[in-house]
Amino acid sequence: MLHVAIKKSFPHFTLDVAFTIEKGIAGILGSSGCGKSLTLQCIAGLQSPDEGLIRLNERVFFDSSQKINMKTRYRKIGYMFQNYALFPHLTVSQNIAFGLKGKPREEVEQKVATMIEKIKLNGYEHYYPSQLSGGQQQRVALARTLVTEPDVLLLDEPFSALDHHTKQLLEKEFLLFIKENFAGVVLLVTHNMEEAYRLCDQLILYDEGKVVQVGDKQQVLNEPSNAKAAKIVGCKNVWPLDSVAIDEEISCYVNGAKIMVPRKKERAHPRFLGIHSHHIRFVEEQSYNTFDYEIVECVPNMYAHDLTVQTKHFTLHVTVPTNELHAVLSHERKLYLPPDRLFLLS
Repeated sequence: MLHVAIKKSFPHFTLDVAFTIEKGIAGILGSSGCGKSLTLQCIAGLQSPDEGLIRLNERVFFDSSQKINMKTRYRKIGYMFQNYALFPHLTVSQNIAFGLKGKPREEVEQKVATMIEKIKLNGYEHYYPSQLSGGQQQRVALARTLVTEPDVLLLDEPFSALDHHTKQLLEKEFLLFIKENFAGVVLLVTHNMEEAYRLCDQLILYDEGKVVQVGDKQQVLNEPSNAKAAKIVGCKNVWPLDSVAIDEEISCYVNGAKIMVPRKKERAHPRFLGIHSHHIRFVEEQSYNTFDYEIVECVPNMYAHDLTVQTKHFTLHVTVPTNELHAVLSHERKLYLPPDRLFLLS
């Protein structure tokens, strides 16, 4: 279990975060400059927090109250940088062996050979990084990180430099490799929601140096707790609430429109109402949560169309699969907000 509760201030930015990872792969998700990489650097000991606590199980890496600040080399942390940081003048074998300095030669050779076998780069032992593809370089970087048998694996946007096809292939390889070869905590930094969803079990959402939500990825995506979290996970439809009335169901009022939400969605002091664009439907029957609409804009994507839709009360963003677009455009329909897909936000 990794517990982090730290604060570090700069002239124009303050990192003030707290979270706990029990096991598995956790993703820190947020925009550029929100403190994601700085958090990894503090965990690794490359930066020192001003105050706080960093603890892995019973091992304390940093504790300002006890004046503990363990040196990086004793923390047993594997750190994979965004650009892989391979040494250009060293071969594949030499790069992987770099963290094993001081170990007996036979042990180093055996561990390197085993790791090369695991990453499927047999025959590339004497190649230099410049002779490898981006995917091969990434595998070497991951092997170099894991050969030292770390207790925590820190990954700083490891897939950002890859093209879409290579990224998808390596994500699958990465998950399988981690599952088979690493039992510790993995902390992955990314600004890509889809990547975080595919790779991670738990999500930690960052905004301007603070944690705005932590939880299981399904919970965080489908039930963001506040407007900032909703924005980070890609929700385009968030409206300020005029008022809320709670009875058997929750009646939410947005610009004069009444929208019904199930009672199980109740949240203390809600200020906003939200729904993901891909959860909005078009129906033929008039009922509650249905509205007349006008399509203002239609933007094609690869497998869907993003619609900007105007009702009497508000503007919405709707994602419609391409094979359903014709029906939406050619029939008299109502826009429908499914109650179970709506969420109240603080």
